[in-house]
Amino acid sequence: MDLQLAGKCAIVTGASRGIGHAVARALAAEGAAVVLAARGGDALDAAAARIVADGGRALAVVTDTTDEASVQELVRRAAGEFGSVDVLVNCAATPAASGFASALADIDDDRLRQEVETKVLGYLRCVRAVAPLMTARGWGRVINVSGLAARQTGSVIGSVRNVAVAAMTKNLADELGPQGVNVTVVHPGATITEASPALFTAMAEAQGVDETEAVRRLASEVSIGRLVTAEEVASTVAFLASPLSVAINGESIAVGGGKAGPIHY
Repeated sequence: MDLQLAGKCAIVTGASRGIGHAVARALAAEGAAVVLAARGGDALDAAAARIVADGGRALAVVTDTTDEASVQELVRRAAGEFGSVDVLVNCAATPAASGFASALADIDDDRLRQEVETKVLGYLRCVRAVAPLMTARGWGRVINVSGLAARQTGSVIGSVRNVAVAAMTKNLADELGPQGVNVTVVHPGATITEASPALFTAMAEAQGVDETEAVRRLASEVSIGRLVTAEEVASTVAFLASPLSVAINGESIAVGGGKAGPIHY
């Protein structure tokens, strides 16, 4: 299927690793020029180089999404290099695997403020910066990468930040949709990335089991019977970035392989 992304420009934040980098590669493979944004310059340059080596077009821009001026510079450079910005994928956030306190007494106020500053306000800053370019052209796609903590308990901070992203997404979709800009949110669950081996080792040690058993326990909660990969999440995001996804706006889409049990309708 041709996703009709050739010639379009996409900004992907958090693109130096994990799901963000997989998304950038998927969009580049579909013919989009990709602007990779993250805070670490060396990792970001290496990520962009991998895309270029595969025949794609990529520009690395060191960006801190908690800083308004940095976000504005990102969009300025993207539009200056490729003419405009057609797609924004917000993925710059602390991985959920880093661990959040779940007990009320252990929740740190500053940690919650930091997570909201990065994942909620950071996403909002990026949308606010690209929206005028998209609405002026009458077309655009914004995909916010959130997480399944929006649909389950276990982490107050994780749930708060992800539910906030979903609420923001729907509000922006209703406002920007009539101007040709669709806004959606995807909720990954536990996802296999380059960081997974260290995570699995830590989980196994904490549970007192070997890594195979730790992964089996994690996958037992997924209805397809295994964990999805970052590339599989990226395939869904690439479709949502496409003109073919016009019928989907303001929706929250789980991309974790299916959570066994609950019914969402």
